[in-house]
Amino acid sequence: MKTRKITADRIYDGLGNCLKDKVIVFRDDGEIIDIVEKSQVGEAPVERYKGILTPGFINAHCHLELSHMKGLVDTGTGLMAFVKDVVTRRNAKEALIRQAIKDADREMAGNGIVAVGDVSNVSDSFQTKAESNIHYHTFVEMFDFLQKKEAQKHFDSYNKVLKELRHTYELPGNAVPHAPYSVSENLFKLLRDENRLSDHPVCMHNMETPSELDLFSTGAGEIVDLYEGFGMDCSDCIPKGFSPLTYALKNMDPEKTTVLVHNTLCGSADIKFAEQWARAGLYWVTCPSANLYIENRLPRYEYFKDAVAKMAIGTDSLTSNWTLSVLDEMKVIAKYQSMVGFEELIQWATFNGAAALKLGDKIGSLEKGKRPGINLLWDENGGEPEQLAESVKLRPLI
Repeated sequence: MKTRKITADRIYDGLGNCLKDKVIVFRDDGEIIDIVEKSQVGEAPVERYKGILTPGFINAHCHLELSHMKGLVDTGTGLMAFVKDVVTRRNAKEALIRQAIKDADREMAGNGIVAVGDVSNVSDSFQTKAESNIHYHTFVEMFDFLQKKEAQKHFDSYNKVLKELRHTYELPGNAVPHAPYSVSENLFKLLRDENRLSDHPVCMHNMETPSELDLFSTGAGEIVDLYEGFGMDCSDCIPKGFSPLTYALKNMDPEKTTVLVHNTLCGSADIKFAEQWARAGLYWVTCPSANLYIENRLPRYEYFKDAVAKMAIGTDSLTSNWTLSVLDEMKVIAKYQSMVGFEELIQWATFNGAAALKLGDKIGSLEKGKRPGINLLWDENGGEPEQLAESVKLRPLI
């Protein structure tokens, strides 16, 4: 099998290290054979690039099946209005849905994304996933709007989607809860039992909106209004006396790798509680563009840095974003929360995301024996790509 050798001004390995004067040696199938000093290469031909090299990016949170809704939902409406729009407007012609999914998959591949933690409520995206070069781990998301008596019915319905994923398409995935405000204790138990023998990570949306806090503190607010507008009785379904995260985690398994998504309103106490609760890996996925699109707010990243929390990056869906680009998410963080350094952002975008999806032994870092993909980043205006200016571009090399 042929080998290639590539180098650039600087190489970021995804583990927090910047390598200089190094050459990456890899096979045609993308497996890294070695990373050596430039002086060791001798006269062998080396591909030399202006800019920096990184591992392929990991999109730790996406909703590929909603790609056809790009531009249909206004920005800044708040989460509950957004959820209502998604629930009531997501139906469309099958051909339109499937083409949008294919286009979104191609967009992510072109943006240097090699793996995705993707949320599915239906099976629309499964054919594209089966044909894609991107590795997808599908989280079949379940919710019952806190209606305990309806938990088994909803579980059985979504379980059909999970069985189709596993048996018809033979794709990796597992069942997960949607969010604290939409999953009853009964459904949490069914999900816990379903995942008991699984080694897959469990992901959940967490603390995106003040309405979530209102629900658990007062039993009222926009979420109750939304559910009652859907014809549901919320008189005896609100688990008051908890924070959203406390309620959810007491109903989840601390022995499972847990992936919490958004975390926009998490404070230091929430993060500390979750970190102490977790006995396996705990990862916090941030989707900054989606947070700005829906709620016009960002998480307080300093809280997570102070807690030495493991962060990863997601794009969310094209319903709540303008692009499916991890690089664009990094630019947003660098613009609004500049206390996060470039090496740290690269680790969020690569190894941490891979580890959250339990793929850290295969991708996410530039190490011998892995097939992580390699991205080239450069600034077309001649600046340093580490500054993450709008003029920074990306090209997947592998």
